[in-house]
Amino acid sequence: MTWVVWVVAAAVVVAAGAGVVAVPRLRDRDLRRRTAWSAARAAIDSAAVSRDAATTSQPEAEQLLARAETLAAAHGGPRAAESAHDHAVRADELWRAARD
Repeated sequence: MTWVVWVVAAAVVVAAGAGVVAVPRLRDRDLRRRTAWSAARAAIDSAAVSRDAATTSQPEAEQLLARAETLAAAHGGPRAAESAHDHAVRADELWRAARD
């Protein structure tokens, strides 16, 4: 009967150790994902403002912004957010260059 107590105690210690390792990693991953999407949304908004201020049509910039918005709508991970950010920044640069 005492061996059952030891088995249960060992299982509790292992579960607590796994929790101590997993919880900070999960929080860090979630923070990275939220931060990446926040930056991507800000870049998309900035590109949209540049599009609205542009006086000429930029088909490549329109395509890049559409890709960024599509990626944002899919709610992927940090890599998708970085890709959406890159597309939006490039579109913003194209519109700003056309405006100058």
